[in-house]
Amino acid sequence: MTKNKNVSSLKTLARLLSFTKGCRGRFVMTFVFAVLAVVLQLAVPILVGDAIDCMIGAGEVDMQKVLQYVIWLIPVVAGGAFFQYMMSLCANSLTYNTVRALREHAFSRLSRMPLSYIDSKPHGDLISRVASDIEIIADGMLQGMTQLFSGIVTVLTTIIFMFMLNWVVALVVVVLTPLSLFVAAFIARGSHKYFTAQAASRGELSGYCEESLGGMNVVRAFSHEQRAQENFEEINSRLYTCGLKAQIYSALVNPVTRFLNYLVYAAVGLAGGLIAVLMPSLGAVGGVMTAGKLSTFLMYSNQYTKPFNEITGVLSEMQNAMAAARRVFDMADNPVESDDSALPALPDAHGDVDIEDVSFSYTPSRPLITCFNLHVKSGQRIAIVGPTGCGKTTFINLLMRFYDVNGGSIKVDGHDIREVTRHSLRANYGMILQDTWLFRGTIRENIAYGKEDATEEEIIAAAKLASCDTFIRQFKDGYDTVIDEDSLSQGQRQLLCIARVMLTRPPMLILDEATSSIDTRTEMKIQKAFAYMMQGRTSFIVAHRLSTIRTADLILVMKDGNIIEQGTHASLLESKGFYSELYNSQFADEK
Repeated sequence: MTKNKNVSSLKTLARLLSFTKGCRGRFVMTFVFAVLAVVLQLAVPILVGDAIDCMIGAGEVDMQKVLQYVIWLIPVVAGGAFFQYMMSLCANSLTYNTVRALREHAFSRLSRMPLSYIDSKPHGDLISRVASDIEIIADGMLQGMTQLFSGIVTVLTTIIFMFMLNWVVALVVVVLTPLSLFVAAFIARGSHKYFTAQAASRGELSGYCEESLGGMNVVRAFSHEQRAQENFEEINSRLYTCGLKAQIYSALVNPVTRFLNYLVYAAVGLAGGLIAVLMPSLGAVGGVMTAGKLSTFLMYSNQYTKPFNEITGVLSEMQNAMAAARRVFDMADNPVESDDSALPALPDAHGDVDIEDVSFSYTPSRPLITCFNLHVKSGQRIAIVGPTGCGKTTFINLLMRFYDVNGGSIKVDGHDIREVTRHSLRANYGMILQDTWLFRGTIRENIAYGKEDATEEEIIAAAKLASCDTFIRQFKDGYDTVIDEDSLSQGQRQLLCIARVMLTRPPMLILDEATSSIDTRTEMKIQKAFAYMMQGRTSFIVAHRLSTIRTADLILVMKDGNIIEQGTHASLLESKGFYSELYNSQFADEK
């Protein structure tokens, strides 16, 4: 089990480092500056040791040489600090460029994933993976990258310098080093599972917060505040527990390794002292040990063990980053919509739609649409009605190819929609949904979302057709007013979405309860605008208020995924079937 986790961590790290491909220059410069900084830092103990050897005893101090070594220390220390700064600068640049590439990759994958995946996941958790999890990777990688470069170079060069001074004492240091590594690895394995659980709980908490804040009016309407708070506290408690355990484990690493490093320091002092004072013959074998060399060795032992302390000190951040990276890659590895760029584009459609023996279900065990057949001629207005869950919205999703049919085919002007690009198919539809969507930007930008090269006159004309020009001009900045989802009422947002489609004037329209959030007076204006917009265009209208579809050329009555009735409004009323029951019950409610 542990072996599999280690392999998984190595694969995750290797994959994370693969995003540095565009920053190889910074990678090399980080290593070069690290070498220069470490070499200069290691020169300091040599200069100090040589200066000490110039102080033989009382009255036997060669001040001229001591001063010379002190003068040399100034540029060496300054140079080491400068190259250390340059190494950190390059490491920071490498990290943030890598993280930027990772975030772009994650969002690119997410934007091309099927709606079935996005609909099945809490949006807050997906946001957490793209935003906060990648930020955690940046923090962990930034510290880890800096410590990795400087640490590796420091350890290797320090060993070389120590062996050059006295191989016996150097051997004592090398022999004791694995104790520190063993303890750090042992504790790291224990904290791994808790960091993984912490990352999952953090994503769950983000999802719950996004869900609760988005529906806060519903939470308060049902007096659900206390229960929502309890649910939040339960998730937060789990996050606290696994986070605390992870930190307890990781917090043990630094003091334990420091203790072992102090043992190394003491061993170096004892071994060097013994060689210098009690065992001169051994000293001659390992190398002459003077007071200055002993002080140099002690300084080297500190510098040698320092990287282990630093790396283990940020081990919790690196473990956290690896757990976050796995969550990001788990999301990014989900299959995206197949690349259809090699397929031909659907030409400007006339609007003939043929649906032949279509079957579809979200889950194989629960069939939804079966043996669905329909022929729609260009310019027809098709209304789709039926009880909740009968498949109306699913039918719209199939038309737009948000989901692919399980069986049968849907053709537009004789072209199977699976044999043309999705972009060209969707460009031939104008869709207005019950749930509005606006982004933070100006009113002009929101209206022109589907036609970025629209002129001012076209934007204003579309706004007038959608009956939103009047309230737009009431704002101080008019069409340049910056808005978001909270700036307008639900009805005003719906009007802007309608104006957006009116600007593009597509050959086919889909209206999914497009006027559900608009008052009756405004709806009358919108219906006139729709009547004008639908002239000569194939239109699919999903409606719950049956009074809005009386003029449809064909009304499809759906139930349990099948068309059980179809005809005009008058003929369906005369047949006194299911549609007649729906209409009369709704009319009675309105009365």
